[in-house]
Amino acid sequence: MYYPTVIKTLMMTVLFIMASLHPIFSQESDTSMANVEFTEIVPDTTLKTDTLTTVQAGTADTVKKITATSTQVKTSKAEKEKTLWETFIAGLAGGFLAFLMPCIFPMVPLTISYFTKRAGSKSKGIGQALIYGLSIIVIYVGLGLLITVIFGSAGLNALSASGLFNFLFFLLLLVFAISFFGAFEITLPSSFVNKIDNKADNSKGLGGIFFMAASLALVSFSCTGPIIGTLLVQASSKGELLAPAIGMFGFALALALPFTLSAIFPGVLNSMPKSGGWLNSIKVCLGFLELALALKFLSSADLAWHWEWFDREVFLVLWIVIFMLMGIYLLGKIKFSHDSDVPYVSVPRLFFAILSFSFALYMVSGLWGAPVSVLSGLAPPMNTQDFILSSNGIVPVTTSVNFPAKVKHSESLKAPLGFHPFFDLEEGLAYAKKVGKPVLLDFTGHTCVNCRRMEDLVWVDKEVSRLINEEYVLIQLYADDRNIKMPANKIHYSKILKRKTEDLGYWNLDFQATKYGSNAQPLYVLAGHDLVPLVETQGANFDTKAYATYLKSGLTAFKNK
Repeated sequence: MYYPTVIKTLMMTVLFIMASLHPIFSQESDTSMANVEFTEIVPDTTLKTDTLTTVQAGTADTVKKITATSTQVKTSKAEKEKTLWETFIAGLAGGFLAFLMPCIFPMVPLTISYFTKRAGSKSKGIGQALIYGLSIIVIYVGLGLLITVIFGSAGLNALSASGLFNFLFFLLLLVFAISFFGAFEITLPSSFVNKIDNKADNSKGLGGIFFMAASLALVSFSCTGPIIGTLLVQASSKGELLAPAIGMFGFALALALPFTLSAIFPGVLNSMPKSGGWLNSIKVCLGFLELALALKFLSSADLAWHWEWFDREVFLVLWIVIFMLMGIYLLGKIKFSHDSDVPYVSVPRLFFAILSFSFALYMVSGLWGAPVSVLSGLAPPMNTQDFILSSNGIVPVTTSVNFPAKVKHSESLKAPLGFHPFFDLEEGLAYAKKVGKPVLLDFTGHTCVNCRRMEDLVWVDKEVSRLINEEYVLIQLYADDRNIKMPANKIHYSKILKRKTEDLGYWNLDFQATKYGSNAQPLYVLAGHDLVPLVETQGANFDTKAYATYLKSGLTAFKNK
């Protein structure tokens, strides 16, 4: 009976690992033009006079083009739905893992037995169990909706790009990890929990069942709190309005299903394993995963604040140590305060340990510059790596003799490995006019996961890197940089952002939303010297051949212009 259960546990934990390792979240917001109020770009707050003359000459045509293609931006409705589905699946995996926590798993037989005795018949017991499951879903979805109401889409997007937000959530996940290791338990005030519990005992009908579900949520908070917190952090970092509620729905559905199904099919209870030390082992393993995931938010804070000390090597070393320690723990060589004795290593534990050790060894090559593609978007970008043995296939940069020795803002912003971009729109556009090339506007961000994935997985392709380096002038416009302040003659009030464009990030974000009708990153714009898109703007596209074709289509349009 023990082995099948542990195998199921293995499958669920692998799902959680995959959810942690594969960055399924990005900075995405609603790019619909329906409610967008455009900000007028005035000469003294944007580009130089000669550039503005060109832009203003084709204003009407530009607006028509952008309006026609705005609904075709990569961050379209279909892509958002995909992101929400991924959030739902992550919540589902988290819910199943929460069910296996020591605070919840032992409560299933007791809860089902209570319903059966209270109802008096099997049919009524099933009905009450269904209401109990729906109550669990309502409670957790309500929590997700609360996050949505408090912050809103714009607030979530701003939070995901904030260095302070990322640092605070690093600390939060660190506390969650320490809690899972058994140092302390995160609990709610006992007076509040007791009050809800008394309502569950004294209330009858639907109200009593609802308060029973609320009591479960509160009593199990020491186990589910860290998982819920992590899920809400992940969902909020997407910048997607419904992501927290969708994530909580998946979590609650997975948590409610075992209770409901056990009431409908009582035979399931007989096949369930007894509670034991294996529940705490799962909890500790989740602690290791929480600790590893916390470092992602520390990396984002480092990039946003330009600390430049949490490099890729430091991140990889810490991840290697974490997964090595998890492997050693699974072999029973490390014991925490709540752990039971491990007299021998079972087969499932052995395979868990092999998986953990293998992943740790896989990351070792990254210390010498190997891509470690599974961590793309989670690990700091390659340009933070101090020692790289190979170019990872990137075509060496061949810059023109007219290319400046130092570009504006290069002291604060780092170029992707193998590329020489401009970070200032005016400077890059002036150079493009001089050399007669189209521009590739890359609206990006320090904390943008899909931006890093594009650079790590797509831009490293030989044909893609050749096209960008030789045929285009690359201009990277960071939409979340708060350190570089704009000169007084560039600061203006943005009607879209509802604030002044005091720093480079806000100026670039206002320009992106005003000119191209989008506030999501990454956004790639292939444009001529008038900044009018040559072809449709595009978001993240991880198909290297399709992205190369996209770049070539822009070149063709530029030559035929």
